[in-house]
Amino acid sequence: MATSLVLLQTSGLPSVSSTKTHLPTFHALKSCSAMAELKQFHSQIIRLGLSADNDAMGRIIKFCAVSESGDLNYAQKMFDGIPQPDAFIYNTVIRGYLQAQLTRNCIHLYSQMLQASVSPNQFTFPLVVRACCVHNAVEEGKQVHAHVLKFGFLEDGFSQNNLIHMYVNFDRLNEACRVFDKMPQRDIVSWTTLISGFSQMGFVDDAYKIFEQMPEKHSVSWNAMISAYVQSNRFNEAFALFERMQADKVGLDKFVAASMLSACTGFGALEQGEWIHQYIKSHGIELDPKLATAVIDMYCKCGCLEKAFEVFNGFSNKSISSWNCMIGGLAMHGQGNAAIKLFKEMERKSIAPDNITFVNILSACAHAGLVEEGRHYFHYMTKVYGLEPKMEHFGCIVDLLGRAGLLQEARKLIDEMPISPDAGVLGALLGACKIHGEIDLGEEIGKQVIELEPHNSGRYVLLANLYANVGRWEDVANIRKLMNDRGVKKVPGFSMIELEGAVNEFIAGARTHPQSKEIYAKVDEMLESIRSAGYMPDTEGVLHDIDEEEKENPLYCHSEKLAIAYGLLKTKPGATIRISKNLRVCKDCHHASKLISKIFNREIVVRDRNRFHHFRNGECSCNDFW
Repeated sequence: MATSLVLLQTSGLPSVSSTKTHLPTFHALKSCSAMAELKQFHSQIIRLGLSADNDAMGRIIKFCAVSESGDLNYAQKMFDGIPQPDAFIYNTVIRGYLQAQLTRNCIHLYSQMLQASVSPNQFTFPLVVRACCVHNAVEEGKQVHAHVLKFGFLEDGFSQNNLIHMYVNFDRLNEACRVFDKMPQRDIVSWTTLISGFSQMGFVDDAYKIFEQMPEKHSVSWNAMISAYVQSNRFNEAFALFERMQADKVGLDKFVAASMLSACTGFGALEQGEWIHQYIKSHGIELDPKLATAVIDMYCKCGCLEKAFEVFNGFSNKSISSWNCMIGGLAMHGQGNAAIKLFKEMERKSIAPDNITFVNILSACAHAGLVEEGRHYFHYMTKVYGLEPKMEHFGCIVDLLGRAGLLQEARKLIDEMPISPDAGVLGALLGACKIHGEIDLGEEIGKQVIELEPHNSGRYVLLANLYANVGRWEDVANIRKLMNDRGVKKVPGFSMIELEGAVNEFIAGARTHPQSKEIYAKVDEMLESIRSAGYMPDTEGVLHDIDEEEKENPLYCHSEKLAIAYGLLKTKPGATIRISKNLRVCKDCHHASKLISKIFNREIVVRDRNRFHHFRNGECSCNDFW
């Protein structure tokens, strides 16, 4: 410091002590709110002879480089005019570049700083490491890591944590672990960053091992691990961990609440979701737009639209995500006209829709069979809002046209797409061919879809179903052989029902449930009751070339029938039964559920892979259009 002071004085620049006399000017600078004012202060600095003084110019550059009202180009010009900028000024301009996402400039300026023999400090490295991370500059990042060690910042937790984050971002978990292992002191950020890194790369079990090694767990680390399970669709583990967290008396914050609401959404666990929502309200947790959207989404996807609307209407600070979520919820429940009505209300409030909004609107039209409305909004998004259709929009409109039997129009639309159709778009047309028994087009599209997604079992099953419907059993066998040769396994169907805070899962034909004997007895009673009302098994979707009587047996054991039977056993008369299923409801279960709802006087809400079905008094909300 003494050396630098001598250099300043011998070069004819103002001394540090001389700048103290101008402190009123510097204090006034703090109230500056616009570049016009800043330039006036800058002119005063020049008149005072301080244009080469690092203290004075550092304050000016800080406003220009990092404040919302600043001008980064102006900061760069001032920086270029300073003879010997210090570490503070370098850090300030690097931070400005980072805020502006000019990451290459950050790295270049850091290199310039070293060439000028200005030593970086504890504020320099986190900025440069983040720049390397964002820019995906792997080699430069490794060099900066070496500099962190060379300049003696091994014990600086902030720099070390940023290095862990950088290596995680580079998908280099071994290097991240090495940094972590060599840290003298690890804080909550160190542990959580490593947990998140392993989970993001799919190593959820390894992430859990790290979580278990933590000497002290914070709500942030609980949330990181719960989120890892939720994002991997391992909802059972998420719920188990949440119970442990409660047992350890760790407070539920808004981040954990959002993660657990996502778990409830994935599991269809309405009771748990309601408990979390009540906790949020009773403990004064801020219901910000993100958390409010999570609550709305949970109620929508757990089959409770009324409560979703209650939260939506009671929340004044609605984000575009909240509107999209509510419109999407209406779409899932087959309420196409209500979705369009809400969209128009959104427009009246001058909230501009985005691409997701139109995916939801087109999906709503598809699920409700609103062909003209779907065509209208497909063109409306471009004509009025300048939004070019993306793959998801094409998928929705093809689905809409296909479900309505307009297969050739759907095919024409695919042929005229400005982008190559993906498996989702072609799969929508294949599904429509299955519904309408269009074998030739279905076979052509089916083969294309299988080659686009060779490991997706659903594509093979759909084409096999198409062949089975017309009795082409040799082709069914060929599809099965192709699946076996490629090692593709059919995804087993399962259904879940939440009762008394516990989620019960059923797999078709399985007898692993502790009450399986009573459940199967209830299934027999249930089916006997609906037979008297005219129920005949629909064996169309069974892929075996066997007698009709033999085909009936697997249908009786479908997972949703087991779940409904369990619901009838365990709930009070008249109570709603809510079920989630991972696959599309088959025609036989759909027909059976309608009759069960009437004979047993129950509302049965089933969420399948595509949408919701509300069975009441022998009818379904989808009007048999799904």
